[in-house]
Amino acid sequence: MTDDHKAKPVLLAVLAHPDDETFGMGGTLAYYARRNVATHLICATRGEAGDVDEEYLKGYRSIAERREAELRCAAGKLGLAGVYFLGWRDSGMPGSADNQHPQALIQQPLEQVAAQIATYIRRLKPDVLITFDPIGGYRHPDHIFIHQATVEAFRMAADENWQDTEHLPPHRPAKFYFQTIPRGFLRFIVRLLRLFGKDPHKYGRNRDIDLVAISEVDFPTHAVIDYRPVADIRDEASRCHASQGGGSLTGGLFAPLRRIFASKEMYMQYYPEPKNGRVERDLFEGIVQLPPFKREPKF
Repeated sequence: MTDDHKAKPVLLAVLAHPDDETFGMGGTLAYYARRNVATHLICATRGEAGDVDEEYLKGYRSIAERREAELRCAAGKLGLAGVYFLGWRDSGMPGSADNQHPQALIQQPLEQVAAQIATYIRRLKPDVLITFDPIGGYRHPDHIFIHQATVEAFRMAADENWQDTEHLPPHRPAKFYFQTIPRGFLRFIVRLLRLFGKDPHKYGRNRDIDLVAISEVDFPTHAVIDYRPVADIRDEASRCHASQGGGSLTGGLFAPLRRIFASKEMYMQYYPEPKNGRVERDLFEGIVQLPPFKREPKF
């Protein structure tokens, strides 16, 4: 990490696959990168189990190579200061053969993966840490595993009795949040799908996501980030993930709907325990006064 980044506030996101950083919390990452925050990403896998049409594999040796390239493209658009891979394999959705691969993320000891994350926490010294909610957004096994591993890593990194391989000093982020999906928007999508004769219990390319069950799990909201000032930047990053349908999310009918209903990202606060019921508008509230949002000039 450079001296410049040491002087800045630091945000660290811990996620599972290429595209999680954009489709899930891209607005937040782009927003803070443009508010003088050194914004870092840990990605556990390279998305090996994702479905990719043959046309997107031209010039690439594997799905993993293509999806890593897409992530690095998106990271550049979002303004990330660093991207770090843990090196595990995408486990796929529940019940798939990828679950059983010996290098699959979910086949690894939780403490081992947590130790990897804890070492990055000590090295990067984030002020704010963010990851998935307890059900991993939409119950993807890797998302749930990373949620659990990051919670354990948060504890380990601050433990003076735990020693990492680099012998770094303990560090505890001042704040730790779980990103949650806006349930109101999800319920609206469920109604919309039914209106068009679609089954919301079988959503997605492989019809393996139950939007109804997900929309019924309600997490508290402790922070809301309005990313409308960087919505176009988030869209640019989304287009980097062409093999995952990123381009289709930024045009057509979906774009105005998302701008109206889903231009905010919601967070549940894990640490410190929220007390007053107030909904924050800044993840760095109470830590540091950030400079106003600044858009980079276009030439």
